[in-house]
Amino acid sequence: MPLSVSRAQMFGSLCAAVFLVNLARMIFAPLLQPVAADFGVTVASLGVLASAVWLGSALPRLPTGYILTRVPRHYVVIATGTLLVFTSAYTGLAQTTTHLIGGAFLMGLSSGIYFIAANPLISELFPRRVGRAIGIHGMSSQIAAVSAPLIVGGILLVADWRTTFFAISATAAIVTVFIVYASLRVELPYAGVEDRSLLVAARAQWRLILTGIIIAGTIGFLWNGFFNLYGDYLDVSKGIDESTARLLLSFMFAAGIPAWLVSGRLADTRRNIPLLILILFLFAGSILTITIVDGLVLIAVVSVVVGYTFFSMLPVLDTYLLASLPDQHRGSAYTWYSATMMIFTALGAGTIGAVVSRGVAYDTAFRVVSVAVIILAIGVWVMYSRGKLPKRPAYPTGPD
Repeated sequence: MPLSVSRAQMFGSLCAAVFLVNLARMIFAPLLQPVAADFGVTVASLGVLASAVWLGSALPRLPTGYILTRVPRHYVVIATGTLLVFTSAYTGLAQTTTHLIGGAFLMGLSSGIYFIAANPLISELFPRRVGRAIGIHGMSSQIAAVSAPLIVGGILLVADWRTTFFAISATAAIVTVFIVYASLRVELPYAGVEDRSLLVAARAQWRLILTGIIIAGTIGFLWNGFFNLYGDYLDVSKGIDESTARLLLSFMFAAGIPAWLVSGRLADTRRNIPLLILILFLFAGSILTITIVDGLVLIAVVSVVVGYTFFSMLPVLDTYLLASLPDQHRGSAYTWYSATMMIFTALGAGTIGAVVSRGVAYDTAFRVVSVAVIILAIGVWVMYSRGKLPKRPAYPTGPD
C-alpha cells in the first residue's frame, strides 16, 4: 500500500479518536444543570466537576511523556480508547457527587494521554504541513465540542443523563478497534526515535516551553471557566433560559470549526507570535464585551466571536511549538508544555465557580480575568518586539 494512502488512513483514525476523547471531556458542561438537579445541589458548586475532568486531562501528561520515550505513540493512542470504555461506564453508574467527580477525573485521563501522544505524531506524519494537519485534526475535535450540547439535549428528551456516558463507552470500543486496524496498515515516521529524555528536552527547550505555558495557561483558564459556567451565567446574569443557553453554547463551539481550519493554514504561512498576540486581544475583548451587552441577538453574536477567537489560538500555538521543536526533543518538550498549561486551564471553572458561590458576580469575575489576559498580551508584544521570544524557523512547504 502506498505510504500516502496508509498515512491518510492513520490520520483518519486519529480524527475519529480525537472526536471521541474530546466529546468525553466536553460533555460535562451541558450536563451540569441536569446533574445538579438530580443530586439536589447548585450548578456553581458543580464547577469542581468540570475542573475534575480537566485536571484528569492535565495530570497524566507528564507521566505519559515519559512512557512515550519507551513506547511507540500509536500504542498509547490505542490505550486511551480502552481506558475510555471503562471510565465512561463507571461515570454513568455514579450514585453520589463524589463518585461522579471521580468518574469525570478518570474520563479526563484519556484525553490527556491521547493529546500527548497524538499531536507530535501528527506533526511527524505531515512535517511540511503541520498547521494544516493540526487544523483538520482540531476541527474533528471541535465537531465533538459542538455536538456535545446537542447530544445531551437529544438524549435528555428520551432518557436520563447517565445514558450519555454509556453511549460514550460503547462508541469508544468501536473507535478503538478502528485505530488498531489503521495502525497495522501504516508505516509510521521515525522522527522521534532519538527523543529519550524529558529532562534533556526541558533543559534544551525551556524558553519555548515557557512561552507556550504562559500563553495557553492564561487564556485556557479564562476559557475553561467561561464555557463550563456559561449556561448558569446566562441564566443568572442575562435571564436566558437553560435550553436557549445550550443552543448558544453550540454556536460558540461551532465557530471553532472554521477557526481551526483557517488558523491552521495561516499558521503555516504567517508569523505565529504576532498572530497569537492579536488573538489574545480579541478573545479577552470579546469576553469583556459579553459582560456589558444585553439582548439575545447581541449575546449570540459576541458568543460566536468568543468561540472563534479561542479556537483560533490553538492551531497557531501548536504549530508554533511543534514546528519549532527539533525531532530529538519534540515529544518530550511538548509534554512539558501540555502538562503544565493544562493544570492552569483545569482550574478555571472550579476557581470562578467558587468565587461566584461566595457572592462575587459572574460579570466581575470574568472581567478581572479578561483584563489579566489583556495585560499578558501586552507583555508578549513587548517581549516579541525586543526579540526575547523564540522564533519559529522557516519550515518547508509542499507535499509531504
